[in-house]
Amino acid sequence: MQALVKTRKGAGNVELVEVPEPRPDKDEVLVRVEAAGVCGTDIHIFHDTFKNRPPVIMGHELSGVVVDKGNDCVEFQEGDRVTCESSLSFCGRCRYCRTGRYNLCANRKIAGVNADGGFARYIAVAERCLHRLPEGVDFVGGALFEPLAVTVLGVSELAGVAAGDLVYVSGPGPLGLMAAQVARAEGATVIVGGRSRDKERLALGKSLGIDYTVNVERNDPRSMVDDLSEGYGADVVVECAGHPSSVSTCLEVVRRGGRYCQIGLFGKSIEVDFEKIPLKQLKVSGPLAQYWPSWRRAIELTRAGKVRLRELVTHVLPLSEWEAAFRLHERNEGLKKVLVPN
Repeated sequence: MQALVKTRKGAGNVELVEVPEPRPDKDEVLVRVEAAGVCGTDIHIFHDTFKNRPPVIMGHELSGVVVDKGNDCVEFQEGDRVTCESSLSFCGRCRYCRTGRYNLCANRKIAGVNADGGFARYIAVAERCLHRLPEGVDFVGGALFEPLAVTVLGVSELAGVAAGDLVYVSGPGPLGLMAAQVARAEGATVIVGGRSRDKERLALGKSLGIDYTVNVERNDPRSMVDDLSEGYGADVVVECAGHPSSVSTCLEVVRRGGRYCQIGLFGKSIEVDFEKIPLKQLKVSGPLAQYWPSWRRAIELTRAGKVRLRELVTHVLPLSEWEAAFRLHERNEGLKKVLVPN
């Protein structure tokens, strides 16, 4: 089968190659991949600015159909529509694994990073990695559950967004619009900030039910936040743009005693006014991947219609056009790009 492989270390070194079709072990399920999302992490791996262990099939956001399974698998049957966790394996012995926080395991094997991922026709994974797609969610939308689970962990659990909170989300990309929907589902009033080139993304945010949007190049987001908070500032800020200026804005608009959640990745070291953390007595957090509870909550939010995924996808391309998808992502054109291996 054809697969998109990071063949060796160094910038670039990504190509479509022929690899053997995987066969499921006794505790594994074979999934025919119907859709696989392109993530900023994939771009960082392409440029070798994110840890990876080549040769490895890339791709960690996927959905598909169960086509075969090992003898020890009992939960899923052939024909089941599924999505897949990115944590393909972990040690099971460390304090993190023993308390269910396997996303923090130092020996975790991650799809598309140090274990073969979903940019291929098939993937074989442990049965515990799978979750059923809700009715009404197609494969393209279903490929986005992995990043949604990340935002659920960050917004709902780590930042503790709750009813009555004022939340400022910086960056109206796929992660930002997911984070905004999750915060809205928790009962918060949500502002999404973006730049002039994000006009269509901000408009989409409004159509998804986001309370307020602001063009930070034309209007001062602090002014809007102050108007909505009696001058105190946002209870929670969620940084999803992965840009130093976005961090500065978030640290400016968050209130004293507020919460800062970092979801966007920068791909390099940045300079931050870290002194604002003690001067404002902030609680700072950021999700590392996701674990079972965040997956279940992500799926239930979608099943209940409180989070919509399909509208975030603007480009669906065959696997053979992966270079075009990567270029679209780097040029910040459209929103989510999804590859179709089959």
